[in-house]
Amino acid sequence: MSVDLDGLLDGARRGRARDVARLISLVEDDAPQAAALLRQCAGHVGHARVVGITGPPGAGKSTTTTAMVARLRDAGRRVAVLAVDPSSPYSGGALLGDRIRMQELATDPRVYIRSMAARGHLGGLAATTSQVIRVLDAVGFDDVLIETVGVGQSEIEIAGVSDTTVVLLAPGMGDGIQAAKAGILEIADILVVNKADREGADQTVRDLRAMLALGARTDAAWVPPVVSTVAVEGAGIVDVLAAVDQHGTWLADSGEGERRLLRRTSDEITAMALSLARSRMASASLEALVQKVLAGELDPHEAASRLLDEV
Repeated sequence: MSVDLDGLLDGARRGRARDVARLISLVEDDAPQAAALLRQCAGHVGHARVVGITGPPGAGKSTTTTAMVARLRDAGRRVAVLAVDPSSPYSGGALLGDRIRMQELATDPRVYIRSMAARGHLGGLAATTSQVIRVLDAVGFDDVLIETVGVGQSEIEIAGVSDTTVVLLAPGMGDGIQAAKAGILEIADILVVNKADREGADQTVRDLRAMLALGARTDAAWVPPVVSTVAVEGAGIVDVLAAVDQHGTWLADSGEGERRLLRRTSDEITAMALSLARSRMASASLEALVQKVLAGELDPHEAASRLLDEV
């Protein structure tokens, strides 16, 4: 089917949510036009600020995201939200839980909300997240907020696609030592203790600060601030956004932003190369090589080398 990429890009830049949705669908579905779309986006990226919001289920990620979007919208910024939901085991699609919770913002012309299915991809993100971010950046969004699926200790991939990673915790969901075991202190640029009106919130803040103090950091390194919020009431959200701004300034002044961009682009290219290789392997003589390995005519290493040669 013919797709007018120029028309869709123009409509998306003018704020037409339907055109933004169609562009993202081309990338998610790996449509024939996806490669051409990404080429057209290449010269228009580098403007959007990408903020990852992660943490265990029940920490209040959706509520916090909604409150952050409301504040950013009031400041006149154009905001996109990628809410990565678990995939349905039957349809393979997103369960749309986050879009339902953010319904109050869904009709705002300066806010675009997209639920993405993880589709079995580990690490809390969808496989096409990086490419979707490029599209949203190219069509003029000022901020892209990515809310991860909430898969606990494996949810570290968000740090690889975000400029700033916000990690949410809540009282009673594990102490600072458990947080360190989960690896979140390593990926966090900002730590948020949500539901701070609950008992034990102050202790959670103290635990996190103590664990951060034990970390080996140079004087020039960024030390993640610990911010307390009650997102359902909007309390503390201004402080979170202020910390995001401060981290952005540090990224620019320290050169870490450029280093992260280089690393992120390298990882994106590598991931796409591996994806292309896997798709081409499917059409190569894989089955014949499998039969030769089973018959003892080839060892797996030699079979793999031949497969790569064909690809």
